[in-house]
Amino acid sequence: MDERTDQTHESLQPSRPGATPQTPDESALRKLPSVDRLLGAPVLHQLVQRLGHNEVVGAIREVLGELRAALRHSTPACEHRPHSSSQPALDEHSIAARIAERLAQHEQRRLRPVVNATGILLHTGLGRAPLSAPAIEAIGQVARGYANVELDLPSGRRGSRLDTVAPALCRLCGAEAAIVVNNNAGATLLVLAALASGREVIVSRGELIEIGGSFRLPDVMAAGGALLREVGTTNKTRIDDYRQAIGDHTAALMQVHTSNYKIVGFTATPSLPDLARLARQFDLPLIHDIGSGALIDFGTFGFPHEPQAATSIRQGADVVLFSGDKLLGGPQCGVIVGRRHWLEPVARHPLMRALRVDKLTLAALDATLEAYRNPDRARREIPLLALLSTSIESLRDRAERLAHRLAAIEIVDRAEAVESVAYLGGGSVPTEELPTWCVAVAPRGVSLEQLGHRLRTGHPAIVGRVQQDRLLLDLRTVFEEQDEIIYQAFAQLAGKQKAK
Repeated sequence: MDERTDQTHESLQPSRPGATPQTPDESALRKLPSVDRLLGAPVLHQLVQRLGHNEVVGAIREVLGELRAALRHSTPACEHRPHSSSQPALDEHSIAARIAERLAQHEQRRLRPVVNATGILLHTGLGRAPLSAPAIEAIGQVARGYANVELDLPSGRRGSRLDTVAPALCRLCGAEAAIVVNNNAGATLLVLAALASGREVIVSRGELIEIGGSFRLPDVMAAGGALLREVGTTNKTRIDDYRQAIGDHTAALMQVHTSNYKIVGFTATPSLPDLARLARQFDLPLIHDIGSGALIDFGTFGFPHEPQAATSIRQGADVVLFSGDKLLGGPQCGVIVGRRHWLEPVARHPLMRALRVDKLTLAALDATLEAYRNPDRARREIPLLALLSTSIESLRDRAERLAHRLAAIEIVDRAEAVESVAYLGGGSVPTEELPTWCVAVAPRGVSLEQLGHRLRTGHPAIVGRVQQDRLLLDLRTVFEEQDEIIYQAFAQLAGKQKAK
């Protein structure tokens, strides 16, 4: 429909003689401006230049539709009775302002950068691990044009899209073969579908975890066609529990690292080497889901119980599964490493095509793995490891400097550096705390809720946490160069508040 003929004057006549339906005020509907007229409003004309004609027209039609619906369901206005204050303003200026606000809301929903000041390093809501500069550069290089995703350049023949990353994964994990899929849940699904469809997988009852988004391991197993065989109890499972459960229908033994919760006290669980010996005795694969995917010893950062993929392989696991966007510090993906005998049917399974990764993920993962050739380089280059390596003294100094600067801004009543604790997040070691320093801000002239909202909806967005009636900006998860961004955001908010 042409915008100039967009009808707002719908027929309001009774459907039959003598009928007196409850209709909206005809004059109110007739006064609604057309799409074309609203496009000429200064505020919307500017938005057309920035967002495009179709985007703005869509918002205009959306708002006009809401106004028509509101008028149709309202009681007709009497000539001698003023309109209710709850009725929407129908003048052109008010409607244009409402449309501009709607477009601003649409923009806020788009994916955009966020300064993570929450103190949660692997924040699932904020995209988990940030990528390294080489990984970002690698994505840009392959995104701008073509890349040898499935072409072996030396021979000119078709190759595997995993050829770029499999050698590095095998080298770093001590594995014979490696596969990469879209995430670790996908890796679990694929392995179970390929190795255990229609047969039993033996898992300790205490390891039947629920991961983010209410996805439970038993549900993933069922989706892969495997039959769950629980053994042991919630707090104690012994090697004999596994041995007694093995039968003609057994396809695999599985151990799951319970990274997102801990059972303490009167507990017992078989060691991985013991399970590996049992699996070998019955010619069964031992699948080890280590979850977060540590390639180095995280004990140096205060997390001594995070399993490493190389250790799992060395202790006898046949198939090891882990995430790429958690402790590894790379892009979202699921990694499968292990013995070639067991990974070959996994690579051939039809689900492999449905779960495969694209060239951007492969480029980012390849660059991330390259940094792990030298552990010191990895600590400097991979953002997660760099944030974990930041000294508590450095965080304190930064917090004191930033607090002093923020305290001078009119919108801030008080700002001070305070000690606190941060968390790894991403479903990893939930009980382990990291020492950190924060800037605690008490606002002036606005509520704490308003301050948080304005920071979250700014450019870039800044997300902190509320504690003891103050907004805490945790510098453990803030890169040093972002301190200035935080200061400028507060200064801009103060300028806008003063302008009001």
